[in-house]
Amino acid sequence: MKPSTCLLILIPLLQLVIPGSTQCSLDSVVEKKIKDVLNGLEYNPSAAANKLVCTSITNSGKLSSCPAEMSVTGCACGYACGSWDVRNEKTCHCQCSVVDWTTARCCRLA
Repeated sequence: MKPSTCLLILIPLLQLVIPGSTQCSLDSVVEKKIKDVLNGLEYNPSAAANKLVCTSITNSGKLSSCPAEMSVTGCACGYACGSWDVRNEKTCHCQCSVVDWTTARCCRLA
């Protein structure tokens, strides 16, 4: 048997005998770095405790407004009108020429 053939057979066998591999080692280092970064981020428990409270306000016509402490998160218009805009973060305005009702979806953090 040629020496080069023996070497080709020994290399894969040595890789099986060596515990771990550089890829696993690299993975563990990257995982540790990611965990360290995530643990170092600021955590504000009071922000996580906030809940989103929402309600719908429906009025006849083209306008519907949210209460002072709430903001518009979406609008709906009667007669299948899909064209609307939000004015001053508080009021839904349906833009179609004929609209019988307008609903504003209003939310706030509680």
